[in-house]
Amino acid sequence: MLNEEDRRILRYLQEDPTLSQSELAERARLSPSMVARRLTRMEERGIITGTVAVIDWQALGYAVEVSLRFTLDKTLPRAFDEFLTAARAVPEVLEIQTFLGRVDVRLSVIARDMAHYQEVYRSRILTLPHIAEIEALMHVARIKWQESLPV
Repeated sequence: MLNEEDRRILRYLQEDPTLSQSELAERARLSPSMVARRLTRMEERGIITGTVAVIDWQALGYAVEVSLRFTLDKTLPRAFDEFLTAARAVPEVLEIQTFLGRVDVRLSVIARDMAHYQEVYRSRILTLPHIAEIEALMHVARIKWQESLPV
C-alpha cells in the first residue's frame, strides 16, 4: 500500500506538520514535485485526512479530566444514536468511544475544576438519554499519549 518514500514523507509530516513541501522534500530526499504528487495521492486515498492544531487544554485553564463509562438501556432501538447525538453537543466532551461488552460508551470530559465538573456532570451528563449505568474514573496522569503512527 505505502512504499518507503511515502512512509518517510508521513514520518516527517507527523514530526512537523508545518513543514513546507520543499522542506518536506529535502528531509525525505525527494523532489518537491514528487512530494506534492505523493501527498495528493495519499489525501485522495484517505491516508492523510487533514492537518490539525493540537491545543493543550490544561494551558487554557482546564485542570480536571474524567473518563465516564456508560452502559445504555439497550431495550430501546435508538438508544445509541440518541445518546451519541446528545453527547456530541456537550462542549466539555473531548472524546467519545463505543465498545462491545459491558461498557457501551466512554466519554472523556474536561472541566476547569471540581466545581465546574460537578456542574457539567449534573446539568449535561446526567441528562443524556438512555443511561442505565455510569462509572466515573478520575484522570490522575497521562503516561503515554501520541498522535503519530509508527509508519
